[in-house]
Amino acid sequence: MKLMKKVVLASVPFLLAACGNGESSTEEVTQSEQSSEETTKIVFARGVDTSIATEKFIEAFEESHPHIEVEFREMPSDTGEYHDQLVTAFSSQSSEIDVFLADTIWPAEFAQANYALELDRFIEKDDVDMDAHFDGPVKAGNFDGRQWAMPFFVDAGVFFYRTDIVDEAPETWDDLIEAANQYKGEEGTQFGYLMQASQYEGMVTNAIEFIASYGGKIIDENNNVVADSPETIKGIEKMVEVIQSDFVPENINSFTEIETENAWVQGESVFARNWPYLMGSSNNEEISEIVGNVSMTTLPSGDEGSASALGGWMLMINRYSENPEAAWEFVNWLSGEEGQKINSMNSTTPPTLSKLYDDEDIQNVSPLFADPEFREILHNSVPRPVTPIYPEVSDILQIELSKAINGDQSAEDTARNIQEKIENALNE
Repeated sequence: MKLMKKVVLASVPFLLAACGNGESSTEEVTQSEQSSEETTKIVFARGVDTSIATEKFIEAFEESHPHIEVEFREMPSDTGEYHDQLVTAFSSQSSEIDVFLADTIWPAEFAQANYALELDRFIEKDDVDMDAHFDGPVKAGNFDGRQWAMPFFVDAGVFFYRTDIVDEAPETWDDLIEAANQYKGEEGTQFGYLMQASQYEGMVTNAIEFIASYGGKIIDENNNVVADSPETIKGIEKMVEVIQSDFVPENINSFTEIETENAWVQGESVFARNWPYLMGSSNNEEISEIVGNVSMTTLPSGDEGSASALGGWMLMINRYSENPEAAWEFVNWLSGEEGQKINSMNSTTPPTLSKLYDDEDIQNVSPLFADPEFREILHNSVPRPVTPIYPEVSDILQIELSKAINGDQSAEDTARNIQEKIENALNE
C-alpha cells in the first residue's frame, strides 16, 4: 500500500513556604548555606504516574546534574482537576512549581495567560534541533510564533483492520467506504467501520483528521480562524458521509473510545479508528475474539494525504519560577534523547524524537515502536486548534459538527457557523 500519510492520590494544595520556629545552631546554618550554594532545587509536577518512569528519569537526571535537585509534585490523575490546580497556582503567581507536564492543548492557553515561560532563547542558546521531533508536537507547543513547550511523548489516531478479512487497508476515504460496504458481514462482523462520533472531545479529534486530510484547518498558525473554506467543508462532508452510511452502527453518534473498543474486540467490525492502545486490547486473549487477526496503519487519505490527530504531553516552565535556568536544564535533558528513552522504556509511551525509533532498546519496548507504519502515523500527526481559548473552541466544534452528523445542517452551514462563533469567542 502506498503511504501518502502520515501513594493514594490526594489533591495537593499549594502552600506558601513557612519559616520554622525552631532554633538552629551556627553549624547547621553554615551547612544549610553551603548546601544551597551547591545545589538548586526545582519542583516538577505531573498527574499520577502509575509506571516507574518519573522515578527513573529524575534519578538519572540528578545523577548527571548533581547541582540540581528535582522534587516530584504528584497532581490529580483527572486532567481537568490537574489543569485547574495549575491555573489556581499560576494565576496567583506562585513559584512553587518550576516545570510541569502539559496536555498538548494547553500551551497556547498558558502562554496567553502569562503562566508559561517562553523557551526560544534557551532553544537558541543550546542549539536545540526542533526538527528532530515529529512536527505535530512542535506545532502544538508553538503559539504566536514562539515556542512555549517542548515535546515529551506523543499519541495519534490509528487505523485498524482485520487481516483475516482483507489483505491491506484502504488507501483513501473513498476506498474505505467501498471496502466497508463490501466486507461488512465477513467473519461474523456486523459493521464495516467504527469511530468516535459522540458529542465530546474524541469526536473533535476524528473531525480534525477528516478536515486535515483534505487540506482544511480551523485556526491557522497566525491565530486566524480559517474554518469556512472549501477544504474544511469537504472534510466535514466526508465525515458525515461515513457516519450516515449503512456500514457503521446505528448509534455511532453515541460511540466514544470505550464503545469502539468493546465492539472491535468482540469482532463486530472490519475496520476501526482509535488510539494505539487498541492493538494491545486486540491481542488480549482474555477479552478479544480477534487475537492475531489485527493490523494497523495510517488513516485513509483525503486530497492532501493522511492526517492523525495529535495526543500526548509536553514540558513547560512556570513563568514565575525562581530557577528558570535549572528548570530549562531539566526540560532540555528530559525532552532530549536520554530523557525520552528512559521515559519510554519505563512507561511504554511513544517518544517524539524520530531517531529513537531506530534504537533497539526502544523497539523492544513495544511492537508498535518497531513498526514503520507507526512512525509514519506519528509523522502525520496534526495538533488540534492551537488557541488560548481551546475549551470554548472545542465546545463550538462539538455542537456544530454534531448538527451536521445528525443531518440538521449542511457542511457549508457547519463551516460558516464554526467560523463565526470562534471569531466571536476570540474577540470576546
